[in-house]
Amino acid sequence: MMVVSTYIGIYYNVVICIAFYYFFSSMTPVLPWAYCNNPWNTPDCVGVLDTGNLTNSSRPIARPSNLSHLLNHTLQRTSPSEEYWRLYVLKLSDDIGNFGEVQLPLLGCLGVSWVVVFLCLIRGVKSSGKVVYFTATFPYVVLTILFVRGVTLEGAFTGIMYYLTPQWDKILEAKVWGDAASQIFYSLGCAWGGLITMASYNKFHNNCYRDSVIISITNCATSVYAGFVIFSILGFMANHLGVDVSRVADHGPGLAFVAYPEALTLLPISPLWSLLFFFMLILLGLGTQFCLLETLVTAIVDEVGNEWILQKKTYVTLGVAVAGFLLGIPLTSQAGIYWLLLMDNYAASFSLVIISCIMCVSIMYIYGHRSYFQDIQMMLGFPPPLFFQICWRFVSPAIIFRLKNATKPSRDWGPALLEHRTGRYAPTIAPSPEDGFEVQPLHPDKAQIPMVGSNGSGRLQDSRI
Repeated sequence: MMVVSTYIGIYYNVVICIAFYYFFSSMTPVLPWAYCNNPWNTPDCVGVLDTGNLTNSSRPIARPSNLSHLLNHTLQRTSPSEEYWRLYVLKLSDDIGNFGEVQLPLLGCLGVSWVVVFLCLIRGVKSSGKVVYFTATFPYVVLTILFVRGVTLEGAFTGIMYYLTPQWDKILEAKVWGDAASQIFYSLGCAWGGLITMASYNKFHNNCYRDSVIISITNCATSVYAGFVIFSILGFMANHLGVDVSRVADHGPGLAFVAYPEALTLLPISPLWSLLFFFMLILLGLGTQFCLLETLVTAIVDEVGNEWILQKKTYVTLGVAVAGFLLGIPLTSQAGIYWLLLMDNYAASFSLVIISCIMCVSIMYIYGHRSYFQDIQMMLGFPPPLFFQICWRFVSPAIIFRLKNATKPSRDWGPALLEHRTGRYAPTIAPSPEDGFEVQPLHPDKAQIPMVGSNGSGRLQDSRI
C-alpha cells in the first residue's frame, strides 16, 4: 500500500498541476483552444466552431479525381483542443525516451500544487479535515450547475441515452470486468492505505459499519451523477458535429483535457464554464492528494515512532512534499505524459485488486475470521452481518483472485504457425474438410513467407488448412 500510494502521489499531483494550468488559461475572453488560428496549430486543424465553413455552399464540389484527397484530409482532421494539449501544453516528444525540455509553465503549476497540498496538511488531519469539508462538497455544486446547463442543450438526450444504454456484447470481455474492478477499487480508495490511515484517527467505538455503507452508496451515486453531466455535454457536441456520441467520447486525460474542453467551447460564455470545470477537477484532485500524502507521512511517523519525529511531523510533511515535487519534475518534460500513463497503468490498476485479495485472505485465514469478527463486535457492540461474513471469507477472495483461471495458460499459447505445432502442441483432433471451417494463423501477415531450403530451391510456406 505504501508503494502504491508513493507512486500515485508522485504523478497524481502532475494531473492536478495540468488542471491548474488549464484553469489559469481559461482566464481569457476567448479560450485558447477554441480556434485554429494559433501559432502552434497545423494545417490539419479543424475546430468545431468552424465546421460551418466545411459545408459552405460557395465551396466548389470536389471532382472525382480530388475525392481521395478530400477524404484523406477529412480523416486527418485534428481538433484545436487536441493540438493545444499535444503541441502547446505538453509539446509532446516523439518517443518515451526523448525527454526533451522541462515545460516551465507546468513546472510552476506543479510547484503551486505541492505548496497548496503542504499548506493544507501543515497541521496534519486537524487542518486537512477542515479543508476537505470544502473540497468534498463544492464539486457537487459545480456538478449541479454543469448538469442543469448540460441537460438544457440540444442533443443532450442523445448523449444521456448513449450513457444509459448497455452494450451487452461487452459483458463477456475480461477487460471490461478488469477495468470495472480497478475503477471501483480506485474510486473507493481500497488498498491504498488511505482508509486505514484516516480510520486510525477515529474514536475506538466509531460506527465504521455505518460509515462504510454511506461512503459506498455515495461514491457510486456520485459516479452515476457525474456520468449524466459528462454525457449530456458530449451529446450536445456530437449533435453539433453531426457524428455519433462514441466518436467524441474519450477516457483518461483525453476526456478531461481534450474532449470536454472542446465541448466547453460550444457553450455561451465558455470561459466561465471552463473555469468551473477545471476548478472542480482541482478540488477533486486535492482531496485525493491530501489522503495520499497523509498516508505516507503517517506511515513514516508511526514506523519511526520516537518522540522527536512525533513533535516534528510538520518537517516530515515538508520533506515528503519536496521529494514528491522533485520526483515529479521529469513528468513535466516533453515525454512526461508517456511516463505518467505508464505509472498510472501499472501503479494503481490491477495491483489494487491483488493487494485487496491478499489482505482479505490474510485477515480471514491467517489472523482468523473469528478474531476479526470479535474485534468488530468489541468496537461496534454488534458483530458484522452474516452477508459480510460470507463475502469476506468466501465470495470476495473467489471473485477477486480467480486462482484457477490465473494459473492456466491460454489455449492459443504455442508456435504461431501450424506446421511448428508438434509434440505437446500438436492438435489432438485433426480437422477434416467436412468440418466446414479453416484454421487461420495467429499472425496472418506471416502466413505466406518465401523460404529458401538448404538445396537453394525456393518454396512457399502456406499455413492455411
